[in-house]
Amino acid sequence: MIKTIKRIALAVVVIAATVVPASAQISFGPKVGVAIDRLSFNKEALLSSDNRAGFTGGLMLEVMLPIANLGFDASVMYVHRTTDIVVGNSDAPHGGIAVTEAGRDYIEVPINLKWKIGLPIVGKVFTPYVFTGPSFAFLTSKKAINAALQNKTFDTAWNFGVGIQLFSKLQVGASYGLGMTKAMKAVGIGGQAANIDGKNKYWTVTAAWMF
Repeated sequence: MIKTIKRIALAVVVIAATVVPASAQISFGPKVGVAIDRLSFNKEALLSSDNRAGFTGGLMLEVMLPIANLGFDASVMYVHRTTDIVVGNSDAPHGGIAVTEAGRDYIEVPINLKWKIGLPIVGKVFTPYVFTGPSFAFLTSKKAINAALQNKTFDTAWNFGVGIQLFSKLQVGASYGLGMTKAMKAVGIGGQAANIDGKNKYWTVTAAWMF
């Protein structure tokens, strides 16, 4: 897994170095955070999920262009997501209802367009920013959740976020990820349940120290 992270990180750095202008400001650093995940099912009457907290960590590269405080960042992150999958009506109590804890590990590559909002006088102390962009996640844990549910090996989401940069070094951000592809599907069962699938929807809070 470590070798995979290093290879993806190197590829991101090489691509950035070849496509951005020489006057761009480039920084990089470690990034860690908490991910709160749930699965959104297409048939909530049969399955639902509860929010559970996971964690994430990796490296981020930021490139700011010399125009209008615009730029982008790209990260290579290890992400552990966990969700309680509830069999039955989501309004019912858990007593007597089967609950499966679905832990999933990914190597995730989010790529965001970023706009830093320049503020007079205090800009060197704190700078707010907004960002949005796609995220590509590659499953590294096992596919099977149980005999009937299986993780997909690749997942795509779109992130929307806000953050603040402190002293030009520390970036603290919060984002919402909206799953665009199926992250889980039902297997080995028939009838109505055979067409069940779930998409990731998650909140992520991270802190990055940039060099």
